[in-house]
Parts: sequence; structure tokens; C-alpha cells
Amino acid sequence: MNDSKRSGPYICGIDAAMDVIGGKWKALILWELDAHGIRRFAALRRGLPGVSEKMLTQHLREMERDGLLLRTVFAEVPPRVEYRLTEHGRSLNQALQPLGLWGIERIAREHSELVDHPDALSLPRPH
Repeated sequence: MNDSKRSGPYICGIDAAMDVIGGKWKALILWELDAHGIRRFAALRRGLPGVSEKMLTQHLREMERDGLLLRTVFAEVPPRVEYRLTEHGRSLNQALQPLGLWGIERIAREHSELVDHPDALSLPRPH
């Protein structure tokens, strides 16, 4: 895996944004960290039902490389690792909020269901 940040050429701003948030889990990791501030790996995994340990690890590494989150390792036995959003990550999460609202409207229109997740209560629920 290449450890350098990805960079164009891009055809538009959406292309550049998708380069950073591509994949199912990255936007959800942003959402989870925004909702809780600081999370340890196990708490992140519990908050994202269905994510594998391998995929979560990969996405966290990429997001750290892209400047979206900070990974802090504490010199303890066993080591404690915490993740939190950077300002850059918070700004991306804010940019994604209208997309999330669009998704909530789609859920209502399609009569789909939301996963029972305590943080989902902060979003408008479909009727």
C-alpha cells in the first residue's frame, strides 16, 4: 500500500472529495468520531456494525494519512490507542451533513429502515 497522500489529477471537487472518503466505512467513521469526540478502536468497531477489523484498520490508517483524524498511542501496558477528528476531518463531516439528510429523506421515501443505533436518534427519523 502506498503511504503517500493521494493527489489528482481530478476532474472536479467531488472527485477529490471521493478520493478521501471513498469506501463504505470512512464517512461512517467520521460520523462516529464526530458523535463521540474520542474513540478507542474497539468502541469504533462496536459503533459500526458489520465493519471488519481489517477494513477498520485500513480506513483509519488512510484517514490518518489524509489528515482527517489523529491517532494517539499511550505508553501503557497494554497500549491504549485513541482516535479523534482533526479540524480538517470535522470540516469534511460538516460537508457531508446535507448528504446525510438527503439519505434520511430517501429512507423515508423508500420505506427503508435505519439500524438501531443510539447516535442515529440525533438525526431526523423517517415517518
